[in-house]
Amino acid sequence: MKYLILVGDGMGDLPLPELGDRTPLAAASTPTLDALCQKGELFLTCTVPKGYPPGSDVANLSLLGYRPEKYYTGRAPLEAAAMNITLKPDETAFRCNLVTLDRTDKNKVGMVDYSAGHISSEESQQLLKTLEAECSSERFHFKPGISYRHILVVKGDYPDFTPVPPHDYIEKNVTIPWQRYMADPNWKDLLTRACNVLEKHPVNLKRVEAGKNPANGIWLWGEGKLPSMPTLNERFNLQGSLISAVDLLKGLGVMAGLDILNIPGATGYIDTNYKGKADAALKCLETQDFVFVHVEGPDEAGHQGLLQDKFQAIEDFDGKIVAPIVQGLRARGDEFRLIATMDHYTPLSLRTHIDTPVPTILYDSRESSQGSGQMFSEETGNAAGKVEGGTLPDGETMLKRLLQQS
Repeated sequence: MKYLILVGDGMGDLPLPELGDRTPLAAASTPTLDALCQKGELFLTCTVPKGYPPGSDVANLSLLGYRPEKYYTGRAPLEAAAMNITLKPDETAFRCNLVTLDRTDKNKVGMVDYSAGHISSEESQQLLKTLEAECSSERFHFKPGISYRHILVVKGDYPDFTPVPPHDYIEKNVTIPWQRYMADPNWKDLLTRACNVLEKHPVNLKRVEAGKNPANGIWLWGEGKLPSMPTLNERFNLQGSLISAVDLLKGLGVMAGLDILNIPGATGYIDTNYKGKADAALKCLETQDFVFVHVEGPDEAGHQGLLQDKFQAIEDFDGKIVAPIVQGLRARGDEFRLIATMDHYTPLSLRTHIDTPVPTILYDSRESSQGSGQMFSEETGNAAGKVEGGTLPDGETMLKRLLQQS
């Protein structure tokens, strides 16, 4: 038996008036997801425990079968693991976004863009190299990642404040959280020098000239120390792979003991290499029994409030990920059990995550049980969740149901 979890990150949404009070998922064309839903089980999964932030770190940790209450230490250390950064006991990893800030008013700071226009990895590598050369010290070190997503490793103590995710403050005033950073002399010096270096860097001068958002600042958040987790093989005798363009997910895979498949052209947005991801999933299931495929596009579109991009991301998830994987497994006669879901909602109207339980499909290729008979959407998921046993309390319970373990 082969086991799959296919995740459309942030795919869930709220009803929109311009869609006749439907969600993008309900309005989009998703024939494969709908067919799997009609013939499979439909239920809700609670991916975010009460009191935890509804981020992709917490939610995908849950989807991999780990209870965040027991294993979650922060987002950045998971991304550090994906980048082969070994944190020492006295070191803390911070997620370091390259962002576009508006600091034209000396008394005010605005978050123009949490991703600096989805800056390319080639450009950001140059910026991080310069930041490490000119702004690092015995205490601070910059580690380059992908696009706008990077890591700052901090040795020793750091100020007692709670950093905020930049994608929660798109086009908003961030003066208060910025001032919290600047209240500590060491951090003020680091951030001031980093902003000065970035504003004058040739990469950003070219971006401004081309009418693109410059990466004129860094934003630190998601801090934590390296977690200790048993592998999925140790827990469930599962050997498999994880496929994602995002370092956070790769880090989760590393900690879970999965092979990390790096797909050329995987960008984390709607221009990603869908075919490469689907082909890699089928290839790994020739010799392994589990694959976790993550697609970031719906979430990024949700953060930017772009309806058409979210439509495309959802339809591409259905047509370019779910469909070819299911067709490929059927063509070679593999028996499989598949979860298709999302980690959380990223509503276009809010442009950030919410902790609503997510609709989840469980499909068994043997089709030995009666299906739900429903199309796949938030509305049908919520209805299914109201029946007895229709809402699973956590991702661990979901994974055990997938594996048919009590």
